[in-house]
Amino acid sequence: MNKHARPNLKAQTIVGAVHTDRRHDSAHKHVTGEAIYIDDMPEPAGTLHGCLGLSAVAHGVIRGMDLAAVRAAPGVVDVLTGHDVPGENDISPTGRHDEPVLATDRVQFHGQPVFCVIARTREEARRACRLAKIDYDELPFVTDIGGLDPLNDRLVTPPLTLRRGDARSAIDKAPRRLAGTMRVGGQEHFYLEGHIAMAVPGEDQDVTVYSSTQHPSEVQHMVAHALGVPSHAVTVEIRRMGGGFGGKETQGNQFAALAAIAAKKLGRAVKIRPDRDDDMTATGKRHDFVIAYEVGFDDEGTILGVDYVYAARCGFSSDLSGPVTDRALFHCDNAYYYPEVHARSAPLYTNTVSNTAFRGFGGPQGMVGAERVIDEVAFATGKDPLEVRKRNFYGTKDRNVTPYHQTVEDNIVHRIVAELEESAEYSRRRRQIAAFNANSRWVKRGLALTPVKFGISFTATHFNQAGALVHVYADGSVHLNHGGTEMGQGLYVKVAQVVAEEFQIDIDQVKITATTTGKVPNTSATAASSGTDLNGMAAQNAARQIRDRLTDFAAEKYQVPVDQVVFLPNRVRVGNQEIPFPELARQAYVGRIQLSAAGFYKTPKIHWDRDKGEGHPFYYFAYGAACAEVSVDTLTGEYMVEQVDILHETGRSLNRAIDLGQVEGAFVQGMGWLTTEELWWDDKGRLRTHAPSTYKIPLASDRPKVFNVTLADWSENREATVHRSKAVGEPPFMLGMSVLHALSDAVASVADYRVCPRLDAPATPERVLMAIERLRAGNQAG
Repeated sequence: MNKHARPNLKAQTIVGAVHTDRRHDSAHKHVTGEAIYIDDMPEPAGTLHGCLGLSAVAHGVIRGMDLAAVRAAPGVVDVLTGHDVPGENDISPTGRHDEPVLATDRVQFHGQPVFCVIARTREEARRACRLAKIDYDELPFVTDIGGLDPLNDRLVTPPLTLRRGDARSAIDKAPRRLAGTMRVGGQEHFYLEGHIAMAVPGEDQDVTVYSSTQHPSEVQHMVAHALGVPSHAVTVEIRRMGGGFGGKETQGNQFAALAAIAAKKLGRAVKIRPDRDDDMTATGKRHDFVIAYEVGFDDEGTILGVDYVYAARCGFSSDLSGPVTDRALFHCDNAYYYPEVHARSAPLYTNTVSNTAFRGFGGPQGMVGAERVIDEVAFATGKDPLEVRKRNFYGTKDRNVTPYHQTVEDNIVHRIVAELEESAEYSRRRRQIAAFNANSRWVKRGLALTPVKFGISFTATHFNQAGALVHVYADGSVHLNHGGTEMGQGLYVKVAQVVAEEFQIDIDQVKITATTTGKVPNTSATAASSGTDLNGMAAQNAARQIRDRLTDFAAEKYQVPVDQVVFLPNRVRVGNQEIPFPELARQAYVGRIQLSAAGFYKTPKIHWDRDKGEGHPFYYFAYGAACAEVSVDTLTGEYMVEQVDILHETGRSLNRAIDLGQVEGAFVQGMGWLTTEELWWDDKGRLRTHAPSTYKIPLASDRPKVFNVTLADWSENREATVHRSKAVGEPPFMLGMSVLHALSDAVASVADYRVCPRLDAPATPERVLMAIERLRAGNQAG
């Protein structure tokens, strides 16, 4: 649409209303290359470039650091060390003071930043970094948690315990019981745009930082602490990221702080953009877990009691490992009711990069543990895993209390699964696959249907707030700003739809502007799937304030009752006349009516007592299910995903086109985590999978051959969210579990489904083949 086109004053509906499909506001710019990311921005004259110098040992005391050759290298302007940090040499997001901007005395993982070169060009900075001579007294290190004791070894943050009833007694008294362990791998975020920060010094203490971050307010605070200045001296701005997935929630702090320190010291703009290898080596990833479980159950497959220990590789500092491992426990139930339950987290210290947020934030790892227990019970009782899943679902009126004592009040998992089971023809395909496997010697097929129940809210209650700023100009155009960040997920367009709906104006009259701490302060990260829930409500609140003022103004000016002022598409009916929205805005301006408002929202009902392990941490739950079919070559372990059927619910979707894209992308990313994406450290503590050549994200050719994705059109959030919609960023990620369990089902067929394959993740072809050989050996021995 022409941006200068006049609004249609006779339209029956506005363009871009809520509950209508809209393309991403920058979609055309993404595909043409017009979208401006930080590295595309014109650089101020004299801009310098930084590169981080990384440690060459996994654990050691720094005995000497000779940087003379670095300083003398061509183009080098300055070299920063931890001693050059004017404020506090710490960027720990939880205030535990365990994560330095630059290490000074001791390094705790291979690739930890030790110094930062500032040079005229990025290439000169990178070349100079290689000239450093650092002497270390190497110390013992640990990179793998497999041999650690989760109850006694070093933790980076206090563990959490959830309990309801007496799990030990229930397991001991159960007719049947079993125990086991499962390893679940980590995951590299692999955002298309890597980390980047550009700092531009201002007068006095001021600095403006353009940072690829999901959490501008945190970057603001971290930069201010590192500089030793108040937060009001630091402005952080971000228009868009080229992907984030949680990897830019805290990990951007280091690059922003160093760029700002150098910019203020040298009086010139400084940009830091690490290359992909350094980015993957020096920034955190999804936590990998070792999950120990013990379960008691009856002959019908009903779970009577469970005991879990979720041990996580957290890295050298706490970062967000506390809340991540907490959320893993919050989802150790997935969609299942445990009559008696005990679960404990173990956030373990390792000499690896500190792991961090990643889509799902520990929830996926928690659910994978739950689904392994379901599979174990199914194989032990000889029942179809789907039957065992349905038998153990949460109830609607009873059997509905979680391990953290929150009552599940919105349970629709039964309907979701029943509809998908029918539409995906699960029973028919189960019979067909059994017949196929009986007649196919080397290629085996597998089928699995897995549910998802995911809690929505930050578990730290105070993060569940948001602000927004809305201006209506005298010509009727609208300026929108809020604390949420755009990383490709479509948040900006959804919130713009909400504002357009309130004023009943076409969406092209709403200007979406870059997120900046100078307009909306003290914002929460765009994370926990809460971006639209929080910022949409804040923007709605701001728009309603202005709309109410316009209503009161029109009623007084035209001497009509307030209820006779009605906002229609691009116009306002006042009594018996209709006034174009731009004209009413002009009249209100002349009438000295305030046409700007700051909106605010805080999520109601939620509370959490971590010490007791009890509360109501989630405002609501989002539900979905996926049915996956795979074929496996039992001679090589290679496999194909033949078909995936998904039914997911997003409440009353604000924008189904955006939500469908989120479900499809989340599924593929979740499938990648559980199949091909493997992180590997060598015996020197070096991450060797630090580039696309060695770290394998899914390709377009890895997508399911048949991929059917449906949104439940009957769903509506029972809670008063923005237009009764539901979050969509994280919940569908866990739909990828269906592929892992379909692979497990195919592997199990080589031993006639008598033994649980205990297939760990990622289920690479090598791991699948080893599981097949293990089952075949056991079958022959039996």
